[in-house]
Amino acid sequence: MKSMYKQELADCAGVSVKTLMNWCDPFRQELARMGLNPRAKKLPPHVVAFLSEKFCIDV
Repeated sequence: MKSMYKQELADCAGVSVKTLMNWCDPFRQELARMGLNPRAKKLPPHVVAFLSEKFCIDV
């Protein structure tokens, strides 16, 4: 897995960045424990892997 911008991941999912972040709301604490800053524009590889698995996004 590689790091991706939020916009890139949202494009892969076919949604807007706002919708992607709304999907992430239930996982906010878990993402924070993974080291994700909510204001970050670029997602580290382990977060991309986590989100793509949770939301069945083909990256």
